[in-house]
Amino acid sequence: MSAASARWLAALAALLAGALALRVWGIDHGLPFVYNADENAHFVARAIGMFGHSYNPGYFINPPGFTYLIHAVFALRWGSREAVGTAFATDPTDAYAFARTLSALLGTAAVGLLAWAGARMFDRATGLIAGLVFAVAYLPVFYGHFALNDVPTLAPVCLALLGAAGVLRTGRLPWFAVAGAGIGLGAATKYTGGLTVLCLLAAAAVAERASVRRRVLGVVLAGAVALGAFLVANPFALLDFDAFRDGLTKQSETAAEAGSKLGLGDESGLAYYVRSLTWGLGWVPALAALGGAVALALRDRRAALVLLPAPLLFALFMGSQGRFFARWLLPVYPVLALLAAVGARQLATMLAGRVRPAWTLAAAALVLAAQGALHSVHGSAVMARADTRQLARDWMVEHVPEGAKVVVEPVFPDQWASDPGRPSAVTGNGNRWRKWPTSRSQVNNDGTLRKGPGRIVKLEDYERTTRPELVQAYLRGGYCWVVTGSTQYGRAYADPGEVPQALRYYAALKRAGDVVFRASPWKPGATGPRFSFDFSFNTYPLAYARPGPEIVVYRLRGGQCSGRALPSRET
Repeated sequence: MSAASARWLAALAALLAGALALRVWGIDHGLPFVYNADENAHFVARAIGMFGHSYNPGYFINPPGFTYLIHAVFALRWGSREAVGTAFATDPTDAYAFARTLSALLGTAAVGLLAWAGARMFDRATGLIAGLVFAVAYLPVFYGHFALNDVPTLAPVCLALLGAAGVLRTGRLPWFAVAGAGIGLGAATKYTGGLTVLCLLAAAAVAERASVRRRVLGVVLAGAVALGAFLVANPFALLDFDAFRDGLTKQSETAAEAGSKLGLGDESGLAYYVRSLTWGLGWVPALAALGGAVALALRDRRAALVLLPAPLLFALFMGSQGRFFARWLLPVYPVLALLAAVGARQLATMLAGRVRPAWTLAAAALVLAAQGALHSVHGSAVMARADTRQLARDWMVEHVPEGAKVVVEPVFPDQWASDPGRPSAVTGNGNRWRKWPTSRSQVNNDGTLRKGPGRIVKLEDYERTTRPELVQAYLRGGYCWVVTGSTQYGRAYADPGEVPQALRYYAALKRAGDVVFRASPWKPGATGPRFSFDFSFNTYPLAYARPGPEIVVYRLRGGQCSGRALPSRET
């Protein structure tokens, strides 16, 4: 091995160590409670369910590739249905910590594969810079802390980019197979992870040293490997095709749904995704990626054809959907990081003769990484601290009697009201407190209160079901404690014209109760941003001191709630 190769490998090893450290720092956030609704509902729970049922997930809105991987890790750790079930019921901390660590490891592997792809397609310096940008970019680091499929998908995406780079520069058949494996595994982990098929097809079309026959054979080989990899990681897509087709259809319909999300406001999806790059990837990397795209279009059109169509078409497609979230754009982040590295490399070339290229590259890399590193380090440090919802629960355990009736807004998982491994014998359902059924609307269409269980309410529609009359219903029923959270009431205040009755509800709540506890996620003296589906749920703003929404606990007065008032406490 040459000295240059040794230095490159050492630099890559250091980069991977740093990337992993960022992703595992704060990995146990929130536990034993899981506050991300998607993380709580999907992959870990379904991986455990496979121990006692068929390996058919029976659910294809999300493909099961990551679920199977979690299941395999759980099988190695616990071995049997009884062991994993008992461990999870007693304390789910270990299960989620294992699954989250798996996500972090796959996110780190994606960094290494991207650096290799950059070196294969361009040169080692470009590969390292691309890996650095991707290692510290805020959004991949933040979601690397969750047992969700977004970050695990990035490893096969980067594998496919590595294969496409090998196809472009050599035209050899093994690289077609590598790309096919990445495409298949990516799509089996998250359907949009298959977008790199565009990169492979372009690489096959413009491969530098390949005959037409080899290109055709290569595409056929890649297609066969992709299909095989997809079915290995998602076998019931074939074995239970009707369920697979229904899940895929429902996923498409959900993404295209144009229903109003309270607090989202009116915004173009494409404009939203472009804006999200300024913080999810970073201003400088986003601009450098634009510069890199121009440089490739002028100087390396083959590489431009491989790298440019995928992010452009993907952004246009996702931006045309009715619903949009910043993490849905993650599959194109590796391509954008490569383009940003190309932009930095081009800058070094332009300054050659006036400034030493190595110094220019080092300075460019630091500038490219600065924003992401700052917010990723801050965000990971924040996630390592106690969540506001845990602080609220600790206070309630101390001050709210077991068996008391409480109203808890849906900013907590159901398990939050119970003591893991120690079900309460007082309430009859294992919960520490008796909860008002906020998941069921108690309001008729004419605004009057209804009797009975009521209709099911989606988490995002909760504010539409609130009415000031509910406060008196709480008092009559003896529900003396009301716990509210800014990720719910913030939606109403952000979009007041949509839910005027919700504003009247909160006004009635303030009149009828005293604030006895408040937990703020913000630094002392800092004011957080107004509600948004990004910065109210992630830790990007530097004003965050701890994770979670603002939590306010009210103690109602009068009726069955008469009694000694508690002193107010703020944290």
